[in-house]
Amino acid sequence: MPTIHLKTEIPGPRSRELNEVRHEHVSPGPFHTTPVIASHAKGSVVTDVDGNSFLDFSSGIGVTNLGHRDEAVMRAVAEQAEKFVHTSINVVAYEGYIRLAERLNALLPKAAPCKTFLANSGAEAVENAVKFARVKTGRQAVIAFEHGYHGRTYMAMALTAKAHPYKSGFAPFPAEVYRAPYPDFYRWPGVQGDPGGCPQVSTCPLERCFCQEVFNSFAEIARGQIGEQNVAAVIIEPVAGEGGFVPAPAPFLKMLRRWCDEHGVVLIFDEVQTGFGRTGSLLACHQLDVTPDLVVMAKGLANGLPLSAVTGRAEVVDAVGLGGVGGTYCGNPLACAASHAVLDRFEDPAVLAHACHIGEVLRHRLEAFAKRFPCVGQTRGLGPMRAIELVTDQGTKQPNKAATQAVVQYAYEHGLILMACGTHGNVLRFLVPLTMNDEELNEGLAVVEDALASLE
Repeated sequence: MPTIHLKTEIPGPRSRELNEVRHEHVSPGPFHTTPVIASHAKGSVVTDVDGNSFLDFSSGIGVTNLGHRDEAVMRAVAEQAEKFVHTSINVVAYEGYIRLAERLNALLPKAAPCKTFLANSGAEAVENAVKFARVKTGRQAVIAFEHGYHGRTYMAMALTAKAHPYKSGFAPFPAEVYRAPYPDFYRWPGVQGDPGGCPQVSTCPLERCFCQEVFNSFAEIARGQIGEQNVAAVIIEPVAGEGGFVPAPAPFLKMLRRWCDEHGVVLIFDEVQTGFGRTGSLLACHQLDVTPDLVVMAKGLANGLPLSAVTGRAEVVDAVGLGGVGGTYCGNPLACAASHAVLDRFEDPAVLAHACHIGEVLRHRLEAFAKRFPCVGQTRGLGPMRAIELVTDQGTKQPNKAATQAVVQYAYEHGLILMACGTHGNVLRFLVPLTMNDEELNEGLAVVEDALASLE
């Protein structure tokens, strides 16, 4: 039986009414992918105030990886709420925070001993990771990458690559931030062919050559524009999220690891969007076999509650002294309880196995779309974190943002919540709940297929 159930036109009358109130009273700053207003959600389904049921292929931008209102998570939050909601870790500590740090530290066994600092948002964690790196090294420069997205606070904006809408009008930004090319195989100048978007291909001579070429560009920027002795940190997403779901090949990441070791630089992986099963492993670095000095986590960490973390080598985290980092709400007790429940759920091997299954279904279906529809330039991703890039011409690879927006609109008008991303705004990203069943997944993909067909 179909999950999607539409009772009204989209948006319905109640959603339209509330959107009028929104436009009058809410800042226009937050973008909105759909014009519908949520009433409640469960699992993979969001129901709006007009009674329309939508399949959710966004997971709140990759947050509710275990689905909306996961029972174990909700139970843990309710039990904690009966005890206390807030004391501030800076005033009266609590076991939930301490034990969560202990569990997160165990995620990086090759970096042990590790320590953890908890914050609220991904951007806040990114900023604190930079603090740790700068204090540890006594240096200032930070190298980020094209297509990178690291948040909306000032240091995070400086690290983020895309200007509009994230950075336009907000300058000046913090200094000593530099940018290197991201290993985007599809759009790298002079590259012909495609190894399939696999981030672990190391037997392909073409990709080995490509990784070396991108790394050489990075190394020359570090040497010529900055000076290796001035670099505090290198920060990279194992899969560029907002930048278009572009996986960084494992050979390239290993080159970065060796370079950072050679020059005493802190390597930071921003796993805000790639973490907690999103790529088929608990962290993307686990399957890429590259261990960063610091890993930044958020989104799926607490399955919907605001929580983020910086976890990594104790010698780096300990470099900041007492009171050097912190915040009133950092590591809120409710969010910590939710995160413990998330980690408990992922201890069941079946959860990640199902995530990998979803990834395979998505890969096969999206590859079929690429063969059928000329507007699909490339399919790519890692595990269930997958995307298709839309172009006006497969030969020129000209980005087709208009087609992407049309597909997103067709999707929500037909009961599917789907999001776009990419430096050029022409990428459809799939952030399905990792608990979604095959019937729901195929129902949603049928809407996407119909949307692509409608472009013709």
